[in-house]
Amino acid sequence: MIDTAMTLSDRYNAVLQRVADAAARSGRTASDIITVAVTKYTEMDQIRELVELGHRDFGESRVQQMVQRAAMIDEYIRRRAALGQKSKGPARWHMIGHLQRNKAKKLGDSVRLVHSVDSLRLAEELQSVGLKYETPIDVLVQVNISGEESKHGCPLPACEPLAVAMDSMAHLRVRGLMTMAPYSDNPEDSRIHFSRLRELFEDMKLLGFGEGHFNILSMGMSGDFEVAIEEGANVVRVGSAIFGERSSTEVVED
Repeated sequence: MIDTAMTLSDRYNAVLQRVADAAARSGRTASDIITVAVTKYTEMDQIRELVELGHRDFGESRVQQMVQRAAMIDEYIRRRAALGQKSKGPARWHMIGHLQRNKAKKLGDSVRLVHSVDSLRLAEELQSVGLKYETPIDVLVQVNISGEESKHGCPLPACEPLAVAMDSMAHLRVRGLMTMAPYSDNPEDSRIHFSRLRELFEDMKLLGFGEGHFNILSMGMSGDFEVAIEEGANVVRVGSAIFGERSSTEVVED
């Protein structure tokens, strides 16, 4: 349970410490892990506060909201730099939610990494976006590791063939895999799913996907990110543990 008396800064630093501790248990350091702060249910002032604390990786599930917030935060960082305030550079925006094909073209050039590519048709749409902006789009293959019908993601057996097809597209760069474990009150219930995806990730990495850029394993949310890191994740998606509990009971990728 999240302590509502804690400030945003308190929660953020607590999450960073938990990330560092989990990384140490897996033989790595905190610098090996990217924590994506999921901003879907938060306000702009909280995002700006996180920027002031030095955070730069943010995740959104809705294209329009991501594009709008990316522009606003970029302008905020530029204003801070103009005033002589130290900066850790521009924000990096991650598209973490289910992406409809008709929304892909609206991403523009604001997204750093698309976590949720689960079909060839979506990959083709993103290839068109990359062609338009003359730059490769970094993507992850989202895998429905648990086989739940309610989850997005390609089935486990389809992951490698999809990655093969995507790897042939000049304006897509397959960077790795992403999954979302079934919801549970016990983080340990996620371990078997994370372990299974890590094994697939390591096998695919040996096959040479992404011309040496296949190095991202995105697993873990607020309830299970420590287990995910212990099982090899180097990107975690954390929302409520940083920003506090939301009133909605909807289960989303945070």
